[in-house]
Amino acid sequence: VQLQASGGGLVQAGGSLRLSCVVSKRTGSNNAIGWFRQAPGKEREFVAHISYNGANTYYRDPVKGRFTISRDDAKNAVYLQMNSLKPDDTAIYVCAVARTSYGSTSPVGYNYWGQGTQVTVSS
Repeated sequence: VQLQASGGGLVQAGGSLRLSCVVSKRTGSNNAIGWFRQAPGKEREFVAHISYNGANTYYRDPVKGRFTISRDDAKNAVYLQMNSLKPDDTAIYVCAVARTSYGSTSPVGYNYWGQGTQVTVSS
């Protein structure tokens, strides 16, 4: 299974970006998909996950109300719409396929990872 993340870039504070994650095969359609991020000098942290059927989503508190995760299994894709971006959101964003159908906030709960896409928010 391979994951390809894209959509990152440089944006001013208050702006928006939409990240995409394409999974190479339909294995992901039975599994939750998650987004994590890692800023320089910091540990990888959970951002959001979406269940296998898209019915359940979960977000870390600082992004609630600003980020929206969604999936389109016909395209083997998961998206992360990020609005009202802040400089603290600057990081490499990585998508991953969960071991289960309902996701996890821990990296241990994921067994396939993409290469990441850089998001930089200027003040």
